Amino acid sequence: MTTTEYVAERPIAAVPRPEVVLHGLRERPRGWLEWLTTTDHKKIGILYLYSTFIFFLIGGVEALMMRLQLAVPTNTLLTPKAYNAVMTMHGTTMVFLFVVPVLAGFGNYFVPLMIGARDMAFPRLNALSFWLLFFGGIVFYVSVFFHPPTAGWTMYTPLTEEAFSPGGGVDAWIFLIHLTGLSSLVGAVNFVATIHNMRAKGMGWARMPLFVWSILIYSYLLILALPAVAAGVTMLLTDRHLDTGFFNPANGGDPLLWQHLFWFFGHPEVYIMVLPAFGMISEVIPVFSRKPIFGYKAIAASTAAIAFLGMLVWAHHMFTTPTATVVLAFFMLSSFTIGVPTGIKIFNWLATMWRGSLVFKTPLYFACGFLAQFVIGGISGIMLAVFPVDWQLHDTYFVVAHFHYTLFGGAIFGLFAGLYYWFPKMSGRLMNETLGKISFWLMFIGFNTTFLVQHAAGTSGMPRRIYTYYSTSGWEGYNLVSTIGAFILATGVLLTVINLIRSIKHGQKAGNDPWKANTLEWFTTSPPPENNFDVVPRIRSAEPMKDIRRDVAAGGRAAGSVAQPVAPGT
Repeated sequence: MTTTEYVAERPIAAVPRPEVVLHGLRERPRGWLEWLTTTDHKKIGILYLYSTFIFFLIGGVEALMMRLQLAVPTNTLLTPKAYNAVMTMHGTTMVFLFVVPVLAGFGNYFVPLMIGARDMAFPRLNALSFWLLFFGGIVFYVSVFFHPPTAGWTMYTPLTEEAFSPGGGVDAWIFLIHLTGLSSLVGAVNFVATIHNMRAKGMGWARMPLFVWSILIYSYLLILALPAVAAGVTMLLTDRHLDTGFFNPANGGDPLLWQHLFWFFGHPEVYIMVLPAFGMISEVIPVFSRKPIFGYKAIAASTAAIAFLGMLVWAHHMFTTPTATVVLAFFMLSSFTIGVPTGIKIFNWLATMWRGSLVFKTPLYFACGFLAQFVIGGISGIMLAVFPVDWQLHDTYFVVAHFHYTLFGGAIFGLFAGLYYWFPKMSGRLMNETLGKISFWLMFIGFNTTFLVQHAAGTSGMPRRIYTYYSTSGWEGYNLVSTIGAFILATGVLLTVINLIRSIKHGQKAGNDPWKANTLEWFTTSPPPENNFDVVPRIRSAEPMKDIRRDVAAGGRAAGSVAQPVAPGT
């Protein structure tokens, strides 16, 4: 029995197509106008992905400029002011214009498909969230032409006061935070409403895909954390232009207030960036291990536990500030505690692969690379959570290495695993496996060459955010190796970009379920139709595609296989 026959034998009411409009038929926009006016979650997801990957490449070029400046001692490629501007633009771009919104792009495309919905709960709000992000990025980069910000991506005061940062660069950064924050906030509300109310019949909380769980928790974190940074940047704006005294000591303000507000948002932001990547890994590993995920409920619960604990540890970024020892001890122990649910995830992923029938495709390569590098980032994070150790290593390149092992080695490798995994569903074609694996190895080798030695540079005393150093410092070897690694890493990223562009038109046709996957998005066509599903299957487990394939193999007569029909031809 084919899947089409399986569907045809179970006719129940179909989901109406979205082409039906009141008061007659309207002609649809075509070409670029269709993309500008779309409210289809899949097109909006693709707009997110294209826009954020462009910002990713821009941020990558900025990183290479910094590495070139630091490759040799007393280099004059960049002036001190230019270096600070490039460093600020790089950090802001990667955090606010790539990692967070690219996750929204994957979520927009796949959450409705994975839960059996036709679209997001609020399609117009969904489109608004993208355009707020896009214009926020444009406004920020326009500042390059009049006065780029130079205070660092965390914008610590008093470096952001008008006396230190005149002109519009910091104001453009504040505008960016407001626009991208509003984008993320309305997007998060949309995700929560969609996931809570639009799941397919039978998809209870214990049957929801783990990626959807991660997007739900990501959304709750955004709703809880964004007001703090929104309040902080508004206060900063009034300090700069209305002579208020929130942060300026000259007016009775407290610079530490900015740090508390920023990091109360900033540390949950780390998990906002990482948790959806965890969800992607939780989808990729069981598919290519040919086993169910080990400890589904434990992984879902650990996602919520990480989010909860992540809201409690913001001040471990402030160990060097004048704080009582008992408070330091509380934040140190709270930071240690996050290692427990994170360890649950790592051991469950390893248990899933243990004695599995591993299929070594590119998504699994990136998933394994993620595991190795995130563990290194987690171990160095535990070291920095010991506040006497942090006193020695704070603001050194050890922190730079830890941060990148967590976010690039973690979130970005997870994103690339998701990109190679879901590209066939979005395009109908497979990416080239040879190019994909070469890209992985270049990225893996280049990443570790770039950032592993930075731990040693940090413990040797190299501070971060310096634009040059003397040959007598002993750091030139570390920096030269790091720069070489950065270009190897960039070559690996470029290969994936080439692979993606080439595969859109010339890749091998994928079919609807090339990986023999587990979740519902693989039941519809590749790429999916505008309405996703003409009809939706009834969910009987956390792996609905396995249930359907089992029924098809058994001739559709398995016990309890009655289902709502699904899109014909799939």
